[in-house]
Amino acid sequence: MQPVNESAARFDTNAANYATSEIHRDSPSIALLHDILADRATGSACDVACGAGHLALSFAGRAARIAGVDLSPRMLAAFRDLATTRGIEVETHCAAAEALPFPDGTFDVVASRLAPHHFVGIERAVAEMARVARPGGTVAVIDLEGDSDPEVDALNHALEMLHDPTHVRSYTAARWHELFREAGLRDIRQHVALSEYPAGIPVARWCEITASGIDAERAIRERLGECPPDRLAALGIARRGAEFFLSIRTVLTVGSRPS
Repeated sequence: MQPVNESAARFDTNAANYATSEIHRDSPSIALLHDILADRATGSACDVACGAGHLALSFAGRAARIAGVDLSPRMLAAFRDLATTRGIEVETHCAAAEALPFPDGTFDVVASRLAPHHFVGIERAVAEMARVARPGGTVAVIDLEGDSDPEVDALNHALEMLHDPTHVRSYTAARWHELFREAGLRDIRQHVALSEYPAGIPVARWCEITASGIDAERAIRERLGECPPDRLAALGIARRGAEFFLSIRTVLTVGSRPS
């Protein structure tokens, strides 16, 4: 398990990549989240471990207050730059997900996307997200989905560690449900086997975004080349010619803080 500051340092180095990443910019899961939120209060929103702020910025026009929290100063700078370019007013806070710098019950929506698999204290982070949601407010997580099959899950974990060694764990939908319940959230809804990039992103580009390096890229291809088609399919990975394409399989979990 990597210490939190190592993850922040890595993201600091690669902030510009995440600002332009086609995986992070938009996805069907963001659209789905907003569909779920259509009949809920969204006047204030906090994006936890916001990175370049793509999820936070999707609340423009819906939330009067948009906050982003991240441990990487350069990620926060990228978020502010994107917001300025789009004429959106935001606030940024340099802090860990496990210690959010807000009073209890601050936001209508507290969300995190493609980040919790890096959290070293996942239980604490979810508890913090629940704490800063207002009574009746919403907590939502979109993150890489672990697999209930131990062999598939082990392969998924190995690939993610090669891709980014600050990865901690991709959690199953069942584990996310448990984390939300333990944090006191209710009315928990889940959507599984989602795809952040349905067309499939090639391994070369996937590794470019995170600056994985040529050795990691080669090792990922070797591992995928050894996999039977059914195991690749379980992870949402397709082989076309000599390249592998990843759909980035995720799970969306939404819960409410009791009123």
